[in-house]
Amino acid sequence: MAKSGVKVIARNKKALHDYHIEETYEAGIVLTGTEIKSIRQGRVNLRDSFARIEDGEVYLLNMHISPYEQGNRFNPDPTRTRKLLLHKEEIRKLIGLTRQKGYTLIPLDVHLRNGFAKVQLALAKGKKQYDKRADIAKRDAQREIERQLKERRFR
Repeated sequence: MAKSGVKVIARNKKALHDYHIEETYEAGIVLTGTEIKSIRQGRVNLRDSFARIEDGEVYLLNMHISPYEQGNRFNPDPTRTRKLLLHKEEIRKLIGLTRQKGYTLIPLDVHLRNGFAKVQLALAKGKKQYDKRADIAKRDAQREIERQLKERRFR
């Protein structure tokens, strides 16, 4: 995700905790008015957002872009539905995959590439509670191993 010429604006940290990520796609976002200015200021929240495919097009729902301060009455609704720009083949593939039980489209991050706002979209399957506990246990065990190795190096 840390590519050259890319500035990450917002990350959806909860997505990695709640979902198994199968595939990722980069999509452009159709913005109106002063939304790009708010994105450049980092005023984006992806917490409860998700994507849906309707009529052969992909839409991002519940992504919150705060209104631009210097904007006026023409600022759009912060949580409006935004269209995502993907290739036709990618959309057809996603239609087939999301029809399978349990798969959903989740935004992982919003970033700027060459001045254009892009979203990293993931095809994901929801984790069960025991999967989340296993991930936490694995992370804690790895942390303990690293701590022990660090102590041994300094003895």
